[in-house]
Amino acid sequence: MEYKTAIDIRKAIEAKEITAVAVLEHYLNQIKEKDNEVGAFLEVFEDEARKQAEHIDEMVANGQSLPRMAGVPIAIKDNMLYKGKVASAGSQILEKYVSAYDSTVVKRLKEAGAVIVGRTNMDEFAMGSSTETSAWKVTKNPVDITKVPGGSSGGSAAAVASGMVPVALGSDTGGSIRQPASLCGVVGMKPSYGRVSRFGLIALGSSLDQIGPFATTAKDTALVLEVIEGIDEHDATTVELAETTAPEIVESDFKGMKFGVPKEYFVDEMDSGVKEAIEKAIELIKNNGGEIKEVSLPLTEYALPAYYIIQPAEASSNLGRFDGMRYGSRGLSDNLKESYLMARGTGFGKEVKRRIMVGAYVLSAGYYDAYYKKALQVRQMIARDFERVFNEVDVIISPTSPCTAWGLGDKFDDPIAMYLADIFTVSANIAGIPGISVPCGTANGLPVGLQFLAGSFQDGKIIHAANAFEALTK
Repeated sequence: MEYKTAIDIRKAIEAKEITAVAVLEHYLNQIKEKDNEVGAFLEVFEDEARKQAEHIDEMVANGQSLPRMAGVPIAIKDNMLYKGKVASAGSQILEKYVSAYDSTVVKRLKEAGAVIVGRTNMDEFAMGSSTETSAWKVTKNPVDITKVPGGSSGGSAAAVASGMVPVALGSDTGGSIRQPASLCGVVGMKPSYGRVSRFGLIALGSSLDQIGPFATTAKDTALVLEVIEGIDEHDATTVELAETTAPEIVESDFKGMKFGVPKEYFVDEMDSGVKEAIEKAIELIKNNGGEIKEVSLPLTEYALPAYYIIQPAEASSNLGRFDGMRYGSRGLSDNLKESYLMARGTGFGKEVKRRIMVGAYVLSAGYYDAYYKKALQVRQMIARDFERVFNEVDVIISPTSPCTAWGLGDKFDDPIAMYLADIFTVSANIAGIPGISVPCGTANGLPVGLQFLAGSFQDGKIIHAANAFEALTK
């Protein structure tokens, strides 16, 4: 099929060059051909998707005005509620949980005419950087199936990278959209905290989580974000937006843009091939109208430790509801305590249990001040660090990941090594600012991602930067 992007698909359907059903069948065939090897999907919604596509074709036949994403196939991560469908968050404890309502993002996608084709694999409760902690399967990187796709939204990234869908949704708590986008060679965006409703998202860290798009172009991320963004009465953290991210207004050059390169983001542990690709990308931006300035974010080294206190603390609280009584599979025992222990003991995987224990520890009476309260103070300081730099520059440039995709199983038993894969992404979640990863070359034959960051609710600036970079690199 010649129409590869969401924007092209929507235009072709409106122009009657192709039907929405034909588009859907193309992508369903791609899933059937490729997903046995890649393992991106947990479930494909063929019947519902066909009904949605047929409805779009009826609108075309009747001469009706088409909504923004009419006929565009999209996949959703397994932690987003879709009424009548299982949402397991990659966990055995939610194996039989069927959503009673639509999450706000799903509701808005439906209203925009998008065709929701299925739910994608993820690390259990979004805890992981490789999509290997899923209770159901291990997803593989379509670029090299011996490698991980990144995580926790690895299923969505792999689905887009392999051409099984043109766009997909993921959630990003510490880099879970941008890091797999980097490892799989696609575009992935984390919007500003509060830009997109989290209503109907199974929470990991409520002050960190944000839903965002995967795509093959920056303009496609702008289109998806335009549809799902905005204030929501069901989520008090969302805000009324002063501007939109419509792809028609996205600029395609670096004229007048100032870029900051933080010296702290070029660490010794970074893969030499990644460093070389990033340096070439920065030089390309400089040679094409972008002003480059070295900046300093001295608190960068504290972002990862602060994150791995705040996030487990919030996770331990959020996951308290999954006890086999309120939510989750019930433990078969006549004793209440044993029932709780059985439900959580068998329902949760190793990484989830590890983070629940860390979170409970840092929130306990004897350690709250020493750890959690101090991490919140560091969080405020990191946010101020970014504010200072964004008074000097429009956008920050950095690597998305310090390495390319690693081999399946290589870091699975080393949680610290896995956590370090998020070293360049967690700061954006700590500060609540937007970030986007775009492909910028290869190292060791594998994709490398370039990250753009901007001030809170300056999402348009990073989409602009990503689109301008794409225009140079094709």
